[in-house]
Amino acid sequence: MTRDANASSLIVGGAASSPRAPLPTLPPLSLYIHIPWCVRKCPYCDFNSHTASPVLPEQEYVDALLADLDQDLHAAYGRELTSIFFGGGTPSLFSAEALGRLLQGVEQRIPFADDIEITLEANPGTFEQEKFVAYRQLGINRLSIGIQSFQQEKLKALGRIHNGDEAVRAAGMARQAGFDNFNLDLMHGLPDQSLDDALSDLRQAIELRPTHISWYQLTLEPNTVFWNQPPVLPEDDTLWDIQEAGQALLAEHGYAQYEVSAYAQPGKPARHNLNYWSFGDFIGIGAGAHGKLSHPDGRIVRTWKTRLPKDYLNPAKNFQAGEKALSNDELPFDFLMNALRLTAGVESRLYPERTGLSLDTLAEGRREAEQSGLMQVEPSRLAATERGQLFLNDLLQQFLS
Repeated sequence: MTRDANASSLIVGGAASSPRAPLPTLPPLSLYIHIPWCVRKCPYCDFNSHTASPVLPEQEYVDALLADLDQDLHAAYGRELTSIFFGGGTPSLFSAEALGRLLQGVEQRIPFADDIEITLEANPGTFEQEKFVAYRQLGINRLSIGIQSFQQEKLKALGRIHNGDEAVRAAGMARQAGFDNFNLDLMHGLPDQSLDDALSDLRQAIELRPTHISWYQLTLEPNTVFWNQPPVLPEDDTLWDIQEAGQALLAEHGYAQYEVSAYAQPGKPARHNLNYWSFGDFIGIGAGAHGKLSHPDGRIVRTWKTRLPKDYLNPAKNFQAGEKALSNDELPFDFLMNALRLTAGVESRLYPERTGLSLDTLAEGRREAEQSGLMQVEPSRLAATERGQLFLNDLLQQFLS
């Protein structure tokens, strides 16, 4: 199958269910761009990332990304982009020139909102002051810096290529380059990590004054080195102590938890991720990228792209590997799997607006979840209780068909 083939021939999972009522309005639209190369693959990473060759095929990959976007333009329906997120891999391996050509090509195809948020993931080992000044001049206005830890022994255990000093300098360089909005990614529950170790990392991150901190527990995922050769991780009691003490420390310094692992200063939640969690739409381009697209007739389709970079760059292969229209039975779980990650949940009205289904389709599961103390008894909102946040998988089981 070639890239000019009709993507509808790739539908996976059977025919869609009977059409729903047309959506009253289409959700906000975002764009996710996947750049799959890293300097080195980390042993815990299960993302679609691949060790970079000495010379990256920047020009060829940008050409492919724009051609990929052309095939998804039908999903834009005249909408504007509210956010763009460059994920990976390590997108900051690409030159400012390549990213500039890409952004220019995207804007020629889909207009940008006046206040668009454009985020670029970067690692401390890829920070170059001149390059990051150029990124800012392109209109990229938010960075997400993959720190993970500031402690050398922990960084070594995680297979990271930077050291703690480079991590500290990266935050300063981001601010000097003009980024007044940036996230630091930090892990806890690391091999042999104590409570003091974890809080030391968190205090160092807070001292760097990011507007946003993603703070999440290391988990062992299939198809990773750590899955096959698991390190010694802290005991459950230590993990619980770290979680409680860390959340209190973040709150003390003005970082409000708005999602399971996301903490932000006032007005600084990641808008791209908020759109994702509130069941907005996003086009996904790049090797292995996923998308979720709503159509005026009520269809809601999830898409995924060819995973291997060599296949993605092969003109004989299709960019899109598959798509699946969500059925009426699947939508309640799919919607809530995202919305209930938000600590405040979402307004109840969003469910019919984004799915085309009545709130009555949630009634039975919602009643059971409320009686179990997992969901808040609040007619105007769909939100988990504190207990529900801790046992989110159990909560979502109430809505499986």
